[in-house]
Amino acid sequence: MGVFVFLPLVLPLTALPIARLAEQHLHPRVTTRLLTLLAVVLGLCSTLCLGLLVVVGTAQLPGNPLPDGWSDPEVRAAVPYAEVAGVAAIFALAGALTVCGAALRRNHRIRARAHRALDVLPAGADPAVLPDDHPYAYAVPGTPARPGRPARPGRIAVSRGMLRSLDADERRALFAHERAHLRCRHHRYLLAVRLAGCANPLLLPLRSAVAFSAERWADEEAARAVGDRRLTARAVGKAALIARPVPDPLPAQFASPEPGPVPRRVAALLGPVPSARTWPPALTPAGLAALVAAAGTAASALSSLNAAVALFLVLKAATPW
Repeated sequence: MGVFVFLPLVLPLTALPIARLAEQHLHPRVTTRLLTLLAVVLGLCSTLCLGLLVVVGTAQLPGNPLPDGWSDPEVRAAVPYAEVAGVAAIFALAGALTVCGAALRRNHRIRARAHRALDVLPAGADPAVLPDDHPYAYAVPGTPARPGRPARPGRIAVSRGMLRSLDADERRALFAHERAHLRCRHHRYLLAVRLAGCANPLLLPLRSAVAFSAERWADEEAARAVGDRRLTARAVGKAALIARPVPDPLPAQFASPEPGPVPRRVAALLGPVPSARTWPPALTPAGLAALVAAAGTAASALSSLNAAVALFLVLKAATPW
């Protein structure tokens, strides 16, 4: 394996340039899918790399449950600085798994709490109007059926304060935006890239990039549904000025209280429809960044696969059967 086993831990850096440039040259739908794919593959490769290092590292610890042959010098020679790297990988992998577990629990808890809040409202009401004078709106993803609990469909939640603040046309844009979040399953992209960031902190910039591109994707779907980009831009900007954080914030919100992304969303809606191309032009900064990200992802996958196969062969040779 050699030093190549460490490559998946640092190759996520190759995806950072495209995370900043994709929104300028690609449709937000393509950007969301591309960045999520990169994040998931790079996150899985990082986790596999840590797992391999943990195997080598724990083999050196006294009293470990692994076969004695796994602490053979040939096994230790497969990884540079095997003892230090292995012990460090134990803490890193344990931390990554703990953070991923906490993120999953938090996601489940917030979704369940949101559904419980909507359960007291009429079941067929869509959107569900909450008796709250603070203006906010968000999409609540559905949940599958479980023993003793029926499936819950995705619903749109909007406060009474938000409805009062928007006119009829702006409300149509708001509902179209939130329905796009549910229909396109944006919560899955956001959760996937969140878990990837938990696995490797170098992937955290992709999380904010995917969150923004998912909002832009929903904006474009809303503009297409209402047939008016300026109306959608006005609704987004107006809602952002009056919006307040929701009681239990969900990943997909119509108007985020963060000031940075909203002006960019409004400016994009006031411009032309984004290109439907699936890859930026090669001779542009975005094209070169996309090639670098693709090469880094491929190298990470190959390095992980090569390290896994090499370690398997070494352990097999060192373990008596």
